[in-house]
Amino acid sequence: MALTAKRLRRKMAIAAKVETDYGVDAVPTGGANAIQVSDPTLTPLAGDEVRRDLILPYLGNQGALLVGDYAELQFSVEIAGAGTPGTAPAYGPLLRACSWAEVILAGTSVTYRLASDNPESATVYVNIDGVRHALLGGRGTFTMSLTPKQIPRFTFTLRGLFGPVTDTALPAEVLTGFIRPAPVSKANTPVFSLHGYSAIAESLSIDLGNTVEARHLIGEESIVITDRRATGTAVIEAKSIATKNWFGIAQAGTPGALAVQHGTVAGNIVEIAAPKVQLGRPTYGETQGITNYSLPLLLTPDTGDDELSIVVR
Repeated sequence: MALTAKRLRRKMAIAAKVETDYGVDAVPTGGANAIQVSDPTLTPLAGDEVRRDLILPYLGNQGALLVGDYAELQFSVEIAGAGTPGTAPAYGPLLRACSWAEVILAGTSVTYRLASDNPESATVYVNIDGVRHALLGGRGTFTMSLTPKQIPRFTFTLRGLFGPVTDTALPAEVLTGFIRPAPVSKANTPVFSLHGYSAIAESLSIDLGNTVEARHLIGEESIVITDRRATGTAVIEAKSIATKNWFGIAQAGTPGALAVQHGTVAGNIVEIAAPKVQLGRPTYGETQGITNYSLPLLLTPDTGDDELSIVVR
């Protein structure tokens, strides 16, 4: 008897395309919309269960009804440019599905700004060695991490309405839009400023903090973003109080700017900015015997939808 073919976990293709109409399949393709990812995790059928709890003259499990079906996908994407200034990066549709507006300045830069109103959505296809899952009306959130000697990454968590699951051949992917990233280092990350202080930094993490809800109602099913509370943590070398009094800044609740530039070559530069960052309670730590501060960051808006921005140039 011949052995049946095995589906291999490493053979996976993900594609995402911004939808024109919410929840209507935008039909992403491997040639035009492929996403290059690491560490993907798919929850193909999330939701709730309703048990019947019938009273009968005998014992036993009466089963349940699956309700509120949706799918959830998590993966990481390398933080890098688009190769050419003024060209949107290939991961742009993912940012847009996390409630960011994309502004293209031809030949110069692409800026992503937060958008509280009318967020876009994306159709996401996940093909696991010949079985394709479709997430419709996808929206989500992400974290960012920059750590020396590591590749900087976004980690996205997307939810989408449960779409068709079909036997579909793996697509031929075109991934040329994803350029080689630069590892985080002194040379590759020339700007790291917090509250006007150029810190020696061990790491920076930012959590966009979107609240993403699956809503299943009579007359409408959707994935909605209902709140956003951006936070982060900066781990920096501890210097004297005369150099920078982080404890006084935290106690006073004084806001200050965060500015980071990663990359130095045009086409592969990503800038992260937050104009009004309040500090939480600093704590001490150490790395390689060197004392450091761990500074909680609360990213607050200035005039609205501006607590964080990303510029790719």
